[in-house]
This record gives sequence, C-alpha cells and structure tokens, in this order.
Amino acid sequence: MFTGIVEELGSVVRVEQLADSARLHVRGPRVVSDAVPGASIAVNGVCLTVTELEGDVFAADVMRETLDRSSLGALQAGAAVNLERPVRLQDRLGGHVVQGHVDGVGTVLSRTPGERWEVVRVGVPAGLLRYVVEKGSITVDGVSLTVSARGTGEGGDWLEVSLIPTTLALTTLGGAPPGTPVNLEVDVLAKYVESLLAGAGR
Repeated sequence: MFTGIVEELGSVVRVEQLADSARLHVRGPRVVSDAVPGASIAVNGVCLTVTELEGDVFAADVMRETLDRSSLGALQAGAAVNLERPVRLQDRLGGHVVQGHVDGVGTVLSRTPGERWEVVRVGVPAGLLRYVVEKGSITVDGVSLTVSARGTGEGGDWLEVSLIPTTLALTTLGGAPPGTPVNLEVDVLAKYVESLLAGAGR
C-alpha cells in the first residue's frame, strides 16, 4: 500500500525486453536504501517487486498484463520515473490510500500556468470518470492529487488537477507535455462502493 507521496525522482537505467514481459532496471538511491529482494516499490504508480539490487539500482519484472494496462511498456533508458516505497503502519498518511494497481492510461491534454502553479487537464479512459469526484483523490503516475474539475467534451472524458510548485519540481508531472501518457488509479473506495451496491441488488 502507498500514499501517492513521491519520495524520489528516479531514472530508468536499462529495459530488457523479454518474450512476454520486461525487466526494468531503475536508479533510486533513496528507495533502495532499505530495500531487499521481494520488497515493493511503486514506479510511476505501478507496484513492482524488487528482484535484484546492485548499488543504487534495483531490477523489477513487469508482466504482460502490467505492460498492457500501464505506460511502463513505453519507458526507455534515461526516462525519469516517480518512486515511492510502501507506507509503514507508523507513517502519516500524507496522500490517500494507493494500491499501485493502475486502472487505465490517461493522456495529458493541456497545461494552464498560474502564478506559481499549473492546472493540468488529463483525458480519462472510457468508464473511469464515474469513479472521479470533484475534490476527491486521484493518482496520476503515482502522485496523489486532488481533482479540481471533471467533465466530458467532444474529445471524451477529462479531469483536472492543480500542481503546486513542489509537485512541478519533484515529480515527472512537472515536465509532462500534452500528449504524455500517464497511469491513473482511481480511489479504491469508489470501486468497493460500486461493487457492494451491485451485490445488494442480487
């Protein structure tokens, strides 16, 4: 379990393309400082298992299912990635409950600069907007953010988030131009409520 508070901006060292999977090698000195094989690390919001450690680089295997449902398949050597270790029971829950299970890949549609912040509009895959509420939480590439607006237009469903200077400076979202794919994880509570209500009618 994660909170969506990015600890470190890491970098992809190498990507090994395998028959039906890939192996990522990622540099992240802070997140590997106490990591062991078998530990979990969120990479752009995707929960991965550490399989190897070498200095400040960890390796993780990414199965075909994850490659198909996230933007990790497009990563190349040199790409910046948001990294977060799992939350500990004694930690403060600074963001919201994040599982690291991507629900879909959205696309940055536009960026509107403010005095010290930016409003970013993200296209949402069909079927996900029903889980998004204004002032609710959304995870974008592993970053816990508050939804400032949502809607539907000719181009499809969208949501907006406002990025403060810290988010702009310390995460990949600060430099993501329109057209950038981003991993989206909706609030798991909304999915549980939907499932329970559907079951109540049986």
